Amino acid sequence: MKMKKFGGTERIVYDLVKPIADENGYSIWDVSFEKEGAYWYLRIFIDHPDGITIEDCEKMTRPVNAAVDAADPIQQAYMLEVGSAGLERELNQPFHFESTIGMQVRARAIRPVDGVREWIGELTGFDTQHIQIRLSEGTEVILQLADLSYVRRYVEVDF
Repeated sequence: MKMKKFGGTERIVYDLVKPIADENGYSIWDVSFEKEGAYWYLRIFIDHPDGITIEDCEKMTRPVNAAVDAADPIQQAYMLEVGSAGLERELNQPFHFESTIGMQVRARAIRPVDGVREWIGELTGFDTQHIQIRLSEGTEVILQLADLSYVRRYVEVDF
């Protein structure tokens, strides 16, 4: 994986919706513009220290839709989705990693590295090429981002 860089459309949309999010007390975790099958999706993932509810997503959707429609930066038809970044959100930008230092993460390799394909532990460091994770037994591992398919926050749920 690589650190995500906003494409032109994503950057324009981010700049349009950030003031709306700020005004409503939310932060923008990510913006993605992707084609899935025959359809394009513009997804805006929001965050708040107290979590995100469906009402929060609804509160953001109307003004975001109005701002994007008024600016008209997207030529093709698309579906707009405003949603929560989620508990096990993907980390793909430097500020994601910075805000997750000291938290539990799950890193998954594209193919096994020294016989291991998945690590769960505390994120203790990162740079643009590597992450460092402290495993439960206290061992520190340094993983190359290029070897990983994803890094996500990890939340263990007891049922």
